[in-house]
Order: sequence, then structure tokens, then C-alpha cells
Amino acid sequence: MEKSEVSNVRSKKALINSISSLLSQLVTIICGFVFTRLILSQFGSSYNGITSSITQFLNCVILLRAGVGGVTRAALYKPLADGDNNQISGIVNATQQFMKKVSAIFSILLLAFAIVYPLMVLDEFDYWFSFSLVIILGISTVAQNYFGITYQMLIQADQRQYIYSSLTIATTILNTIVAAILILSGATIHVVKLGSAIVFIINPIILNLYVRKKYHINKNVAVNNTAISQRWDAFAQQAAAFVNNNTDVIVLTMFANIREVSVYTVYYMVANGLRRIEETLTNGIDAAFGNMIAKKEEDLLRTNVKLMEFIVFSSAGFVFLCGALLIEPFVMVYTKGIDDISYSRIWFGVLMCLNQYLFCVRLPYQMLVEAAGHFKQTRNGAIVECVLNIVISVILVIKWGLIGVTIGTFCALVYRTTQYAIYSSTHILRRKIWIAGKNVLINIIEAVIVIFIIKCMPVWNVTGYLSWLIYAVVVGMITMFVIGASSFLFYRSEISLLNQKFKNALKRR
Repeated sequence: MEKSEVSNVRSKKALINSISSLLSQLVTIICGFVFTRLILSQFGSSYNGITSSITQFLNCVILLRAGVGGVTRAALYKPLADGDNNQISGIVNATQQFMKKVSAIFSILLLAFAIVYPLMVLDEFDYWFSFSLVIILGISTVAQNYFGITYQMLIQADQRQYIYSSLTIATTILNTIVAAILILSGATIHVVKLGSAIVFIINPIILNLYVRKKYHINKNVAVNNTAISQRWDAFAQQAAAFVNNNTDVIVLTMFANIREVSVYTVYYMVANGLRRIEETLTNGIDAAFGNMIAKKEEDLLRTNVKLMEFIVFSSAGFVFLCGALLIEPFVMVYTKGIDDISYSRIWFGVLMCLNQYLFCVRLPYQMLVEAAGHFKQTRNGAIVECVLNIVISVILVIKWGLIGVTIGTFCALVYRTTQYAIYSSTHILRRKIWIAGKNVLINIIEAVIVIFIIKCMPVWNVTGYLSWLIYAVVVGMITMFVIGASSFLFYRSEISLLNQKFKNALKRR
């Protein structure tokens, strides 16, 4: 196959993966809003807070599998490109062996956590209520994160993310239907969460069947532990990602109260939903980058990374600028009638969106590092990020609460995003670092212009979903116009290349 044909195939796969991931994230977000609203209206903020708190604590234990996923994908790029089934089988078998050990350790730690956690919330919940809820949520966590994780990494490395996305769409919708029926019929929170755990077991079962039929993994091939030898270096990378996603809730649980956790999770649900939508633009791109690196296509890699920077910075600027302006009015409409705590937190919502923006704009650089397998080289930066987030969050939470933990995450994200951009530009792309800085500066200018225009408008009174939607359309149109005009000024070559790639991806072979 000629290089142009290979490039077109990669573009088509990337487009299919992005569309399927977008649909998956939209379904997840919509179902998440429905589910959380049902929990809030039926059980109240305390119940929403404790389930969110337990889930975040359980994510600590999920760190046990951290590292192996990224390393497995990086190790699979070359054998997949070469069609070497023995190498693929050796890597998959090694990952499966590692995950069996991790699952056993997780089970022990889950029991220990179930014994200790109820002591932290005794003021609001009975010990055995919390203990049993931890066990049930732990079962759901195992189902979603351990069964089938190896095969998930395999299809992602082979640019077949759309298979996993399709399964996620089906199980998410089914879970929401089952949960809604149980809640509306008066079931307890334990029964509702147990129903979810059962539903999510379907996903890995089907994924296992698909991979066994498609890839013909040979279980007799010796495990290739050398290929995933950097899993502990990658562990630090994933630990940093965990810290940014979960430290806030853990610190709030320890130093604030469960209702504050509920406020946090509602805002996080919105901002994280926007982040998930943004992430769909890059889903599958890491596999394409890995393929280019494996084939030593350096010039093509630089060109595609520059294009991806344009897409990510422009779209993230639009999504999170709109989000910062619209999140608080939306939350107030969404939580209307929930009066056990105030959900009006304007600056918290702004900071939350800013943090998610930083997480998204670093994705091209993070994907490059992971695709190149440079986990050890960037490990120390991940450790510094963890320390920054934890220390600053703990120091500031006592005085500033929600704002304090969000500032801690912001400081850690600024550091790590900068490190990713410098390292990937210097050691992988071999280009000037100022290019990444230029993208950030353009986003700042765009934000200042949009905010100035909106501040000059009459104050908009949001009283319900319809008035919020109209306001959102106005804000969105203004933001889109400003960013669109800016793009034509600063990114003309990238727009031309993007247009050409779309045409190639839509062509029939």
C-alpha cells in the first residue's frame, strides 16, 4: 500500500473513531444528567455526595492498573503495523497476566476500604449502610475497569476505538433505563447501584468475544514482559491523571462535608462532560501518531501534530469559554427545587472549566509522549504534578473550600501541561517551543474579546431551560464568530490541510 493510501486509511479510521466517541460521550453525558437528577430528587444531596465520594475513593485503587494501558498500546503499535501476530499475542498475554495479579490485590484493598470508609461519614450515615454501598460500588468498579481492559487496549492501538464506543453506548443507555425503573419504583440506593454493576458486566463479555474472533490471540505464546517493562514508569503518568481527577473530592470529603461534595460533583459533571466531548476529537489519534513514529515518518508527524494543535486549541477555546459563561446558570436551573445546600458558585464554575481546558490542550503533547513510549523520561514531571495538587489543595481547602481545591488542580495542570509541551517539542517533534505558546496566547486574546462583548450586553435573566438555551445560543454564536475570525487570521494553512484531510477521509477507496 502506498504512503498516500496508508495516510487516507489512517484519516478514515480517525474520523470514524472520533464520530463514534463523540456519540458515546454525548450518550454518557445525557444519561449522567438524567441519573444524577433522579438521585438528587429521590434521595437528596447527601446520597449523591456519598456515592460520588465512594466512587472517587475507589478510583484510588484503580491506580493499580494504571500504567499498563498506555504501555500496552505503545508496545502494540509496531507489531500491529507489521502484522506480527506472535508479538501481539506475547504482549496481550503479558498484560493479561499482570491484570490478574492486580485484580486479586484490588479485591483485598476493596474489603479494607469498605471497613475504614464508613468511619469517615458516621455523622450522616450508618456504618453498615456505608459498608455495603462500598462493596456494591466496588463490584461495579471491577466490572468496568478490570474485565476486558487488555482487549480494550488492543482495539484502541489498532484504531478500532469505535467498537468499544458502540458497546459503551449500548450499556450506558441500558444502565440508565434499569436505574430509572428501579428508582421510580422506590428501590433503595443499594439496589439501584447493584443493578448498574450487573449491566456493566455485559460490556467486557462482548468485547472478549469480539477480540478472540478478530485477532486470534495465541495463549501459548510466551508472555513478553519486556514489551511492557515501562509499566511502572507509566504508572506515574496515570497517577498524575488520577490526582487531577480525584484529589478534589477526596480532600473535600476529608476536610469539608458530603453536601459540598455533591455541589462539586454537579459542576464537575457539566465541566467533565464538556471535556469528554472535546476528547472525542483526539480519540484514535494517538494510534495514528504511534503508527507514524513506528514507520519513522517524522515530517508527516510534525504536520499532523500542528493540525491537531489547531483543532484542539480552537475547539477547547470555544467549548470551555462558553462553559465558563454558562455553567453556573445551567446548574441553578438543573438543581431547581434542591434546597438542602446552595449550588450557586460562579467562580468555582469558571475555575472548573479553566482546569478542563488545560487538561484538553495538553492532549496532543501527552499523546505524542505515550505514542513514542517515553514514559520513563517524563515520569518525574508526573510526580511533581501529584505533589503540587495534593499540597496546595490541602492548604487552601480549609479557608476557601471548593475554590481552594480547584486552585490546587489548576497549579498542577499548568505545570504538567507546560512540561508535556516542552518535552514533546524538544525530544519528539524537534521544533521550537514557541509554537505551543502561540496557541495559548491566541486563546487568551479570543477570551478577552468574547467576555468584553458579552459584558456590554444587557443582563440576561435565566429562569428555566428555555431561557438558558437561548442565552447559550447567543453566547455560542458570539464565541464562534470571534474564534472563527481568529482562525482565518492565524491558522490558514491548517484550515486548508484539514479541509483536504476531510475530503480524503470521505473518498471511497
